[in-house]
Amino acid sequence: MKGGDYCNHSNIKFAKVKNSNLLPDPGMEKPNGTTFDNQLIELDSVDSTNNYAMARIHEGLASDGLVCLARHQWAGKGQRGKTWQSEPGQNLIMSLVIEPAPLVLSRQFLFSAAVALGIMDLILTIGPDHWSIKWPNDIYWDDRKTAGILVENVIRGNSWLYAVAGVGMNLNQESFPAEIRNAISLKQITGKHYDPVLFARELVPAIQNRISELRDQPDQILKDFNENLYRRNQTVLLKKGNDFIETLLKGVNGDGSLQTEYGEFALGEVEFTVGR
Repeated sequence: MKGGDYCNHSNIKFAKVKNSNLLPDPGMEKPNGTTFDNQLIELDSVDSTNNYAMARIHEGLASDGLVCLARHQWAGKGQRGKTWQSEPGQNLIMSLVIEPAPLVLSRQFLFSAAVALGIMDLILTIGPDHWSIKWPNDIYWDDRKTAGILVENVIRGNSWLYAVAGVGMNLNQESFPAEIRNAISLKQITGKHYDPVLFARELVPAIQNRISELRDQPDQILKDFNENLYRRNQTVLLKKGNDFIETLLKGVNGDGSLQTEYGEFALGEVEFTVGR
């Protein structure tokens, strides 16, 4: 997503979706029976789980806690306009609908940070050390990417009605396209196989707990994010346009801006250059 890690849908009227890839054919949804499963929609294939969740919202068919999982998505979205590529059936492809109230719009970056911390809370219980959050919203093991987050919002005036937290996480995939040089999966790290639905069952409450914490203790979310920040207090190489900047990474502000010895950079102004 160009310019940052979230997309806002403000004051837009959506017509009912017919014969669209955003909504599945009859029989593709698989509702289940428990509290988690009552809010779970499993899809065999979809363009993007975030698109699907957004369509549900604008159709009036979504509420807080809706979880959309897909075995395969062919147009997965990442930040800065990039795509998320995933081997069908091997990974976590999930979108979680959250009603952010009473959070205000200025908390959008901290919302994304809370989602990242929810992921960290879970993986720190199942995997070895060396986990971190790469600014603004990737999950890294050492210098390799395991997960990415894309938050998209529905806003009306000054009211933040919905947030859709999209999470793509490499669970079981063991080979990646040549152009994705630093990807790694949980299976490659731990040697274990992970069921995407069971993984989501643990991940969703971990994220929800961090969102609840954000409502009460936003400063704690920022503190924890900085404590888990990739390459904090180390020299990093940033790319701004065609220029490269080598500088000491100090931390992140509550609005998501990156603090460095060179100066401060807003979301989308620079990007990390890893392994260069």
